[in-house]
Amino acid sequence: MTYEDIAKNIKNGKFEPVYLLMGEEDYYIDRIADYIADNALDENEKEFNLTVVYGMDTDMASIVNNAKRYPMMSERQVVMVKEAQNLRSWDELGFYLQKPLNSTVLVFCYKHGAMDKRKKIVAEIEKNGVVFESKKLKENMLPGFISSYLKRRKMEIEDKAAEMMADFVGNDLNRMAGELEKLIITMPKGKNRITPDEIERNIGISKDYNNFELKSALIAKDTLKANKIVKYFNDNPKNNPLQPTLAILFNYFSNLMVAYYAPERSENGVAAYLGLKSPWLAKEYLEGMRRYSGVKVMNIITQIRLCDARSKGIGNVSLSAGELLRELVYFILH
Repeated sequence: MTYEDIAKNIKNGKFEPVYLLMGEEDYYIDRIADYIADNALDENEKEFNLTVVYGMDTDMASIVNNAKRYPMMSERQVVMVKEAQNLRSWDELGFYLQKPLNSTVLVFCYKHGAMDKRKKIVAEIEKNGVVFESKKLKENMLPGFISSYLKRRKMEIEDKAAEMMADFVGNDLNRMAGELEKLIITMPKGKNRITPDEIERNIGISKDYNNFELKSALIAKDTLKANKIVKYFNDNPKNNPLQPTLAILFNYFSNLMVAYYAPERSENGVAAYLGLKSPWLAKEYLEGMRRYSGVKVMNIITQIRLCDARSKGIGNVSLSAGELLRELVYFILH
């Protein structure tokens, strides 16, 4: 089931006897767990019917005993197991799953990885409830997440502003949600559209000198603009570390390499082939294919990898991060 499917069922009052929420991305695990607790019980019922335990401090036998209890003055109880990745003896859960209580909602929050779906216990949980894997979002999916998040908060954001936030925060969605909430609070009363100016003023990201603009300059082969941004990065290294820049460039040129194999070289064709949410996002790849040959792109990817290694001291003893970026940008443009 998808996050949206689970949220819809919970909203409609349909709860499963057991949930296994697992994966690398904490954000969706936390949201589903909180949503279950908030919708399965009202505030008065939580005092006696919400049990929260931690995998490091409990065992499966104790969890099963909690799950077998009947709710007090409530239709159901919720047993929430956080940090479930620290649990052992998962097989002991199998006996409970043979006949789980319908009045208990048992939730396992298994973070920093996923259980092997081939395990018998995972199949048994899925047979009786829900198994959900929360995966890290790819970089190119972050602007869509930002727009959707703000839409739920009755806010809009310009495309460039969304790209700036994605570039600045990265794919830590809990941190992203926190930054967006801070941004919402700082917006002038009555204004619900976030522009790059608001991002620059309130978050501290330059709307003209950032990784998004550097990528755009390299795609367009705008040598003057690219070098201005590199100089700005070199003059402000604390706010513009090299590693996020390399990650964004590597992601773009890797996708560009894949885009050459798209059966149809149109916005819709490339967007579908790369799994982009909007054909508009394919424009930069079509532009890249016009300006860079496949061989050049392969060489650029190699140089980005080399730059990353040198920035970590491999084969480099003297060049600063700014000098390494300058060399890389020169190679890309020439």
